[in-house]
Amino acid sequence: MPVGNFRWGVYAFFDYDGEPIYVGQTNERLRSRIRRHLTNQRTDAVAMSVLDPFEVFEIEVWPMADLQNAPRTDATARRRLDALERLITAQAIENSQFKAILNEKDPPRGSVTVEAPPSLRARIVSDRVFEIRSHPDFRLARRSLILSRLAQVISERKVQGGLRRVLLTQAKRLQWLASRRYEALGGAASVSTEADEDAEG
Repeated sequence: MPVGNFRWGVYAFFDYDGEPIYVGQTNERLRSRIRRHLTNQRTDAVAMSVLDPFEVFEIEVWPMADLQNAPRTDATARRRLDALERLITAQAIENSQFKAILNEKDPPRGSVTVEAPPSLRARIVSDRVFEIRSHPDFRLARRSLILSRLAQVISERKVQGGLRRVLLTQAKRLQWLASRRYEALGGAASVSTEADEDAEG
């Protein structure tokens, strides 16, 4: 069976640096849930500018094959799904250089523990899309746009702390990306002085 046809499972998105940025769960088809994220169809994460589909370079999925025929109302299956989301979220945060991902909410609490099933990770963009979206200046512009949109959302409504945590995480990611780009282009040595400008005039 194609991995996207599995109904129960957890998925994670990774950006162009391999940085984990978002973890989710579903008990519908994995590919249907993921597609809605990436095509801006009725997902709060995208609508609220928590997740930018343009940032997603790779996806990893953990299908729970043994739950394929479990009904969506199965309480035991739901507890196992929640436990897997907690596990994958903890791993993503641990593997993040910022020790944070962009989820507005934490995984559901619970005492059940599970082992992660075998996963599949794959790149989802074409070479041409990669060429455009991986460019540091494009990423800086896009990251700034999403950060601005998220700040606007926060300024216009009463929000929970999760959105402000996402804003902080995005700001750290933007600063890191800007710093890395600046240093790659020469850092302080690349900045001209007023004397240089006068000489050119």
